[in-house]
Amino acid sequence: MTNARTYGQMCPIARSMDVLGERWTFLIVRELLLGPKRFKDLVDALPTLGPNRLTTRLRSLEDAGVVRRTTLPPPAGVGVYELTERGEGLREPLVALGRWGLGLPPSPEIDPATTRVDLIALSISSVVAPDKLVGLKEIYEMHVGRETFHVEIADGRMLTRSGPAPVRPDLVITCRVRTFLKLIFGGTRAVDAVQSGDLQVALGGNEVVERAFDLMSDTEIDYPVYLGI
Repeated sequence: MTNARTYGQMCPIARSMDVLGERWTFLIVRELLLGPKRFKDLVDALPTLGPNRLTTRLRSLEDAGVVRRTTLPPPAGVGVYELTERGEGLREPLVALGRWGLGLPPSPEIDPATTRVDLIALSISSVVAPDKLVGLKEIYEMHVGRETFHVEIADGRMLTRSGPAPVRPDLVITCRVRTFLKLIFGGTRAVDAVQSGDLQVALGGNEVVERAFDLMSDTEIDYPVYLGI
């Protein structure tokens, strides 16, 4: 008899869904794509999941070799969950799924206030063409609305991470959510946003600002979808 928790098929897609198909599992992995997280961080990011179900999902992901527990080095020294190398293999397919979802109009049941620009940045920055990143090693710290996240460029990759930059960044900006969305979806240029005061630059010159938003811009996405924010 087939276990009700498995599709019982020797198919790569079915086997993947045996591990990832339960509700909330993809979103836990999504949060860990932004970097290691404490249990409390995951509870705060997924409040309707609940601690008990979160514990169960994390245990399943650990058993599957997707997630592991570790301790951050001093001075933090706190226990966190992070993706294993196998878990990191989910970055490309999940980001592709995120990019597909960027173009979907929100349904009436979705609250625009739940918009998180770090997740939008994740869906864009992770797929920047490698040839645009050759020779670049920079960190951009972004304060957008109530969020703070940073974007790291190194070794031909551009990754979005939670929280402030771990070292001195090359760029620090502050803006509203609406301004950020206009900048990355082609609604306005960085130089114009700086001149109007909509984009404040605390660290970094015009060249770095323009380069950062040129790399993160995605004019293929229909910006008006987000005008309700």
